[in-house]
Amino acid sequence: MDIHDVRNGPLAEAVALREQGRPEEARERLVALAARYPDDAEVAYQTAWAHDVLGLEADAVTHYERALTGAGLGSEDRRGALLGLGSTYRVLGRHEDAVALLAGAVEEFPDDGSLRTFLAMALYNTGRHHESVRLLLRLLATTSDDPSVQRYRRAIEHYAEDLDATE
Repeated sequence: MDIHDVRNGPLAEAVALREQGRPEEARERLVALAARYPDDAEVAYQTAWAHDVLGLEADAVTHYERALTGAGLGSEDRRGALLGLGSTYRVLGRHEDAVALLAGAVEEFPDDGSLRTFLAMALYNTGRHHESVRLLLRLLATTSDDPSVQRYRRAIEHYAEDLDATE
C-alpha cells in the first residue's frame, strides 16, 4: 500500500475515530501506522495529536518533532503541529523550548492569534511577565469585537508598549 492509499484509508479512518470520541482506538491505529511509515509527516502529526488528546504529552513529543522535520505537511497542519508541540513543551515544563518554538511559529504565521496566545503563556512561565501581558494586550486590541475594548483600543495599544506608564 503506498502512502496515498494510507492517507485515504487507514489514516483517514483513525482520524475519524478520534473525531468520533474514540481516541484510544485512534491512537492504537496511528501508532501502528507510525511504525510502518516513520518518515510520513502527516502520519506523525496525527499520531502526536492522538496522544495529546489522551493526555499523553510526553509520548506526543517525538511524533510532533518527526512531523515538523518531515516533508508533506500542509500549511494548516504545520501550524497545528507547531501549536501542539509548543503547548506540549509548556505542559511538560520545557518552557524555554516552548518559547523558542512558538516564537518561530508566530514569525511563520503572524496572523494566528492562537500561536500568540500560547507564546504568551510560555513567556509567563519563563517569568517574562511584561512580554506576556504586552503580547496579550496587543492581541486583545486587534482581535476583540467587544465594543468597549474597541473604544479603548488606542489606549490599550499604548499601554501594551509601556505597561508602567500611568498617563
